[in-house]
Amino acid sequence: MIAIVDYGAGNVASVQKALAHLGRESVLTAAPDVLRRADCVVFPGQGHFGQAMARLTSTGLDQVLRDIIASGKPFVGICLGLQLLFDASDEAPGVPGLGVLRGRCVAFKEPLKIPQIGWNQVQRTRSGSAMDAVADGQFFYFVHTFHAVADHPQDVVATADYGAPFTAAVQRGNIFAAQFHPEKSGQVGLDLLRAATEAAC
Repeated sequence: MIAIVDYGAGNVASVQKALAHLGRESVLTAAPDVLRRADCVVFPGQGHFGQAMARLTSTGLDQVLRDIIASGKPFVGICLGLQLLFDASDEAPGVPGLGVLRGRCVAFKEPLKIPQIGWNQVQRTRSGSAMDAVADGQFFYFVHTFHAVADHPQDVVATADYGAPFTAAVQRGNIFAAQFHPEKSGQVGLDLLRAATEAAC
């Protein structure tokens, strides 16, 4: 069973629908005991870094998620669910993230149009991740103003280019996370979501 973290962020329903389309059983939940019992946890989201962390900390889900990741349980992050894995974000100065990946999130710079909304080509930077399940150079759907800058380059498994290369996906151990939205990226996104949840979950 896949547990989708329900912490008040947007976009969770579309992830559940995509998993259902793939024939994967899932439950949308904020209950710590359900999250801990799940075979795999999917952590999606859209919105503001600081507001999302406030919701997580006010309910104790921040520590629940850290514990789940530390236990080795398969964990898949999407969009804001990737950014919150890092130490901090310039979107919310002084607000710590989950801190399970080292680095911080920074904004795209003018004169780029922000947020970046639309399709962008994604290139693998190394093998051995869920990204291996799809052909290199595929296009995925993005909606974001901030992007992660990882302290450890080996955590980055794919990049895209928007004015300059930026982190499109990360993987370390039991964690895989994408800045783009596989659930909104057509068949290639579904193929990646299937691979991420089958390999990890």
